[in-house]
Amino acid sequence: MSGSAKTMGMITVVALVVVTCYTVALGSSGWLWFGWVVLGLITLAMAATRES
Repeated sequence: MSGSAKTMGMITVVALVVVTCYTVALGSSGWLWFGWVVLGLITLAMAATRES
C-alpha cells in the first residue's frame, strides 16, 4: 500500500473508534455509521487500485 492508502486506513480506524464512542455515549446514529461505511469503501478502493 502506498502512503496515502495507509493514511486513509488510519483515518478509517480512527473514525471507527470515534463513531463507536459516540454510539456508546449518546446512542446510535445511522448517518455516522453510513459515513463510516462509505469511508471504509473508499479506503478499500484506494488500496485495491494502488496494488494493481
